[in-house]
Amino acid sequence: MLRIAVQKSGRLLEDSLQLLKECGIKVDAANGKLKSVANGFPLEVLFLRNSDIPQYVLDGVVDCGIVGENLLIEERSTLDVTCKLNFSKCRVSLAVPKNSSIQSTSDFQGKKIATSYPNTVNDYFKSKGIQAEVHTISGSVEIAPTIGLADGICDIVSSGNTLFMNGLVELETILRSEAVLVQAPKLNNEKTAILNKLLFRIKAVLEARNSKYVLMNVPDTAIAEVLKILPGMKSPTILPLAEKGWSSLHSVITEDQFWDKIDALKEAGAEGILVVPIEKMVR
Repeated sequence: MLRIAVQKSGRLLEDSLQLLKECGIKVDAANGKLKSVANGFPLEVLFLRNSDIPQYVLDGVVDCGIVGENLLIEERSTLDVTCKLNFSKCRVSLAVPKNSSIQSTSDFQGKKIATSYPNTVNDYFKSKGIQAEVHTISGSVEIAPTIGLADGICDIVSSGNTLFMNGLVELETILRSEAVLVQAPKLNNEKTAILNKLLFRIKAVLEARNSKYVLMNVPDTAIAEVLKILPGMKSPTILPLAEKGWSSLHSVITEDQFWDKIDALKEAGAEGILVVPIEKMVR
């Protein structure tokens, strides 16, 4: 059985359990459980504090874990990222009061900055040749400039609403982060095999989330042009329609290309374009 650690509360927990569910793995996380054996897969889930997960994985107490990439960077962890999970995305950014004289990163020279990520800030400032006084505080970082503790802050930003409500503006993004899967340095053959099966399912789910299945009617005279736009997974499916001179084309478009491709398809002559979500994509 494979042991995986996930955050015991918060958004990262919800997204992690949803990913496992889409992989066909059901986990009971009710009533503040600290561990749970999954249904449908040889997996035991431990619910831990986010900050504890990297060390548990490094020590081999658990075989793998889901954590924020920003935590690995802050802890200067030697763990390798096995798979990026494309959820719980955020950025670690510098922010200052709206009326601050600090207009660029270089203006932090000799200034005070409050953060829960001192290693990340110090490493970043060092790379820029900036010497600043870093104050490490836990929670409510946004209040530091208001009470005179610091000239600016460095913190996680998702929507930016918290900064706005505290009269702060984002100055510069230090790094971007998302949830990642990390694994213990040494796994035996049995656990490696189970982990590979889990990774296979995860990648099938993630690829499906980032793809759309499209069906469209195309004049036979426009098929060649449409095929240039739609390479598909290997090649699009082409089926003749009842109406002579027309065919139905089926293919897959990734989310980041979707609207550009749709516009190009319409210009090439495609009609009746139907877009269908994909539940799983197995290569």
